[in-house]
Amino acid sequence: MTNSSLQSRKTQAFARGQGNIYPVYVEHAKNAELWDVEGQRYIDFGTGIAVCNTGHSHPKIVEAAKQQIDKFSHTCVMVNPYEVAVTLAEKLTAAAPGNSPKKAIFVTTGAEAVENCVKIARAHTGRRGVIAFNGGFHGRTNLTMALTGKVTPYKNLFGPFPSDIFHAPFPMDRHDVSVKDSLKALNNLFKVDICPTDVAAIIVEPVQGEGGFYVAPPEFLQALRELCDQHGIMLIADEIQTGFGRTGKMFAFEYSGVEPDLMTMAKGIAGGFPISAVVGKSEIMDAPLPGGLGGTYGGSPVACAAALAVLEVIEEENLVQRSVEIGDLFHQRLSQLKQQHPDVILDVRNQGAMIAIEFVKNGDAEQPNTALTQAIIANAAEHGLVLLACGFYGNVIRFLPALTISNEIINEGLDKFTRLFNSVVDKNS
Repeated sequence: MTNSSLQSRKTQAFARGQGNIYPVYVEHAKNAELWDVEGQRYIDFGTGIAVCNTGHSHPKIVEAAKQQIDKFSHTCVMVNPYEVAVTLAEKLTAAAPGNSPKKAIFVTTGAEAVENCVKIARAHTGRRGVIAFNGGFHGRTNLTMALTGKVTPYKNLFGPFPSDIFHAPFPMDRHDVSVKDSLKALNNLFKVDICPTDVAAIIVEPVQGEGGFYVAPPEFLQALRELCDQHGIMLIADEIQTGFGRTGKMFAFEYSGVEPDLMTMAKGIAGGFPISAVVGKSEIMDAPLPGGLGGTYGGSPVACAAALAVLEVIEEENLVQRSVEIGDLFHQRLSQLKQQHPDVILDVRNQGAMIAIEFVKNGDAEQPNTALTQAIIANAAEHGLVLLACGFYGNVIRFLPALTISNEIINEGLDKFTRLFNSVVDKNS
């Protein structure tokens, strides 16, 4: 069996819309490393897009899932519930930022979590409008595509989208958008497009994922909290990519001291098992009527068991602090590369182990170097790496290593990345 033969079979069996970045088929994985069907080894700096924060096949998580499967795999939490779901809801509501009493629901995907946040916000407020931000990513369903602030590839060919969705600029100093500019644009929306008393919610990522790993300044999130309080708008924190220790806090909103009304959780929640959650203030979460929220597979008992094990691993192995250490090491190494190539690398930025390097031409922020980013991704597998791109212009490489990765593997991977980067730059210079 070879990668190329499997890729040929996949091309015949899969719709082209569900493509794959690498023609590399995984045979097994452990912690921060993958091995393909041909026996080649890769250092995984993507972790399934920030899903395996606790590494691949952590023994504690594997054992928890096996034990639950031996008991039962599904009854539907809306028909016959089970203790692991109750325990997980208790732990997630306790871990969420802020002191307000909270409740949770379980669904299956991040997009479902976002959609349910909007449903809950509309039920609670009786309002219709939702405001999101340019460059934000919130999912691939029709509603979450409408919320997503980037057309290609997520929205292209798929309209029309729901109405009453609005966008404002996300603050990023590197691209001359200040907090003041973003807030001014929001107030302009209230004057031009929708009255604030018709807005149910504002949704924001504390660190934009697809948008290029730009961090929302604490003063921006604080201003959003004040604005939402002033107008009775629900503030939704999309913590799907930033949660579960990824940014050096359990949840990235903690950096701002802001308590959201509702928040989404997914990705790193269960070590790769499909589950997501909405956690929010109790009186808001209880707005929908019984039966108005849920789904057949939401709160899978196997995923709940895995998620409980993930929470134990995060605590026992001190992964929140480890995220800070990982981010510092990446930032140090990548900053050295930036010093050598100031005309090519605009910025190295991170919050914890959510790390990005942005490529431009001639040191100019207004000249994104998308071609260089694409070339790095295209050649990563040959250098034994799994890398991901992002950014409004597709000119950012994002690093999302397992929080269980060793410094030895980090340095080996960054050595490989340096060689890859230099080889691509040399070819294109």
